[in-house]
This record gives sequence, C-alpha cells and structure tokens, in this order.
Amino acid sequence: MSRSLKARIGPSILNSDLSKLYEESQKLLNNGADYLHLDVMDGHFVPNLTFGHPVVKCLRSKIKEAFFETHMMVSKPEQWIAPMADAGVDQYTFHIEPITNVEDVCRKIKENGMKVGLAIKPGTPVSEVEKYINIADMVLIMTVEPGFGGQKFMENQMEKVKLLRENYPLLDIEVDGGVGPSTISCCANAGANMIVSGTAVIGAQDQAATIKLLRDSVQEAILKQ
Repeated sequence: MSRSLKARIGPSILNSDLSKLYEESQKLLNNGADYLHLDVMDGHFVPNLTFGHPVVKCLRSKIKEAFFETHMMVSKPEQWIAPMADAGVDQYTFHIEPITNVEDVCRKIKENGMKVGLAIKPGTPVSEVEKYINIADMVLIMTVEPGFGGQKFMENQMEKVKLLRENYPLLDIEVDGGVGPSTISCCANAGANMIVSGTAVIGAQDQAATIKLLRDSVQEAILKQ
C-alpha cells in the first residue's frame, strides 16, 4: 500500500476560553494535538453563531505550522472557500446537506489549495456521502446534531463508520460529537481514525494524557484491522 492510516486527534477549540484563543490553541498543540478543529457556524444551517475567517486568519498569524481544519456548519459553504484559504486553512470540511452541486464545491476547495472534507449529520444516510468519496480527502460522521457542544454521543452512528471503513480501507474517517475517554473505543473499533474531541480534552485536568489515551485507542484499533 502506498500509505497507511494514521491516528490523529483534533481538539475542537470551541469549548476553550475564546478570549484566549491563541494561548488555548497553542496549549493543545503542546499537549500533543495533531490538528485543530475549528467550528464555524452561521446561525442558519445550525442555530448558533461562532467565528469566521478573520479570527482564523488571526490565529494562523501566530500558529504557523499546525494543521487547521474548519468544520463549516454553514448554509452556503461555497461563499467562504476563498476567504478561508486566504486565512491559512488546510482542510475545508463542509456539510453536503444544503448543497445541490457537491462536486463543484469540492473542485473550488481544491482549486484554492485546501483538502476536502465532507460532513453528514446524524439523520443523513451514509449513501449520500458515498457518491462523492472519490473526490474527498476525508469524511466526517457527526455523532451529535451539529451546532452545540456537550451533547450525548450517538452510538448508532458507528454503523456508518463501519460501512465506510469496510468499503474504503484507507479513507480518513472523522467523528465529532461527545467523543472522549468513555466513547473512544467505540469509535476506534468502528474504524474512525480522526477524532474530534471538545469538552473531554479542553476540560481535562491532564490534556496530554487524555489526548494520548484517545490516540493510543485509535492506533491499537488500526493495528488490528
């Protein structure tokens, strides 16, 4: 095989003290985070509002090397492709639900030099995203309803992860929502290799130990596949 799966842990910074965004983000990276997961909400696709490309660009000006993934929970993801590319985003992950031409959005993302992530909500069948896997770098399976932190993990979403892993052995599969030490084995054994964890990591007394626990669980599952 030309490449193998890697276990990667990307804390969601939304749960951190946003008045100290740079300090909190750098702390996560110092404690072993593999990437930063930046939740962008527009108040339309989801009933909440977070931050946009000016904040991301400001963060990038201080954190030069880290991998930035923006999770675009927005109604018009095509509208923010160029601004997020300019802000220094590495991977642009968007929801397919509000889009009529997913291929076109993917093409624009790649033209702007970013990787493509495709996200689906819990109510969206996995077959909807399978249509586009050949043009995606990653698929995100939401394990809560997008828009709010601190929700309960939906274990039934692991069937989607299992199906994708069985059919696409080298696909990067991300899970996001209610993931922490108590639910990581479920995600890892289903086949997820990219783990977004907000509350469990941000609020941990020992962030480094929590990140290591999550990564070790995923790496162990990968070795068993």
